[in-house]
Amino acid sequence: MSSPRDVVITGIGLVSSLGEGPDTHWQKLAQPGLQPVLESARFAPYTVHPLPEIDWNLQIAKRGDQRQMETWQRLGTYAAGMALDDAGIKGNDDLCTTMDMVVAAGGGERDEAVDAAILAASESRNDRDVLLNEKLTTELRPTLFLAQLSNLLAGNISIVHKVTGSSRTFMGEEGAGVAAVETAAARIRSGQSTHILVGGAFQTEHSDMLLGYELAGYLHRGPWKPVWQRQGAEGGGLVSGSGGAFLVLEQREHAQRRGRKIYAELGPVVSGRARRSRGELDAEIAALLKQAALPNGKLLALSGASGAHTATSAEKSALDANPAISARGFATLTGHMKEAQFPFAVALAALAVDRKAAYPVFDAAAEKPFEGIPETVLATAIGYHQFEGMALVNVA
Repeated sequence: MSSPRDVVITGIGLVSSLGEGPDTHWQKLAQPGLQPVLESARFAPYTVHPLPEIDWNLQIAKRGDQRQMETWQRLGTYAAGMALDDAGIKGNDDLCTTMDMVVAAGGGERDEAVDAAILAASESRNDRDVLLNEKLTTELRPTLFLAQLSNLLAGNISIVHKVTGSSRTFMGEEGAGVAAVETAAARIRSGQSTHILVGGAFQTEHSDMLLGYELAGYLHRGPWKPVWQRQGAEGGGLVSGSGGAFLVLEQREHAQRRGRKIYAELGPVVSGRARRSRGELDAEIAALLKQAALPNGKLLALSGASGAHTATSAEKSALDANPAISARGFATLTGHMKEAQFPFAVALAALAVDRKAAYPVFDAAAEKPFEGIPETVLATAIGYHQFEGMALVNVA
């Protein structure tokens, strides 16, 4: 039974190696046998899913705004603008000034040339504290230095798209994306917000972004394989991708009053943080599946599995243990997008519900077909290193 405070999805903004926009992603992902877009030479031995060509002017009109943003900020601001357009909110001052925002973000991209210059200079100087201060004041423009602050993505969205309600930023890889969606949904259900912009972005085509994964040995090496087939392969199993995903969430009553199309209803959003060093991950995933209150009957699942060996194996075992679940590991086709992974999963789930059709298998060797019309879809993000989250997305 519906309620005026149900959380509904009225806007979707997506960018990945497959293209941009919900329609493009649906059309491509609905094609059986779709092949991923890969870049294997630039960062060898690592493979990435690169960004497509993007005309930033479509969502960030001022060149000055574009210049002061790093790529991940432009990407997030662009995807956010797409979601606002899709929901019919962009350019509406009354709606934008009362709209809250919850963003999942990382720490930004480092200036690799300056890092290299500091390391080179430190080889011939002993006063390295003085050297560091010199470089900070002479080599870095304030905007580049401040780009290490995660909340600048939310700040740029506010500046460009005039979304000026309350703003929150979460850091913590997939966990940030889960917390952002969970918090946004809770605010709407409690009546604290009527409409919220929520999402994140990740730009992987930068050496320090890959270094963050590989310091702990997570990156897959060698020939590319689908996300479920990397167990036992060289490296840690994760193939990253650049992308962004933003959603407009609203109270059902608020969306209906505006006369907006509703993609789907966002049901329970659950999260946890297993102590993996103590072997608690399997039990935590099982507990979240129980907490999510899965419906009876066949269930389509949009899995944000990264390919990281331990986390992906645990998730696959849990999903396979329920014969009613047909999982789709979308990172096979988009790569792992860190903070954007969970919002992306929720968006793809909403598209399946809205289009009344399931996605074909993304990996014929490891996934099973889904027959019928998906009325409820499970979205998951079992973090490659830590944090776990799930949500149910239902017919509106």
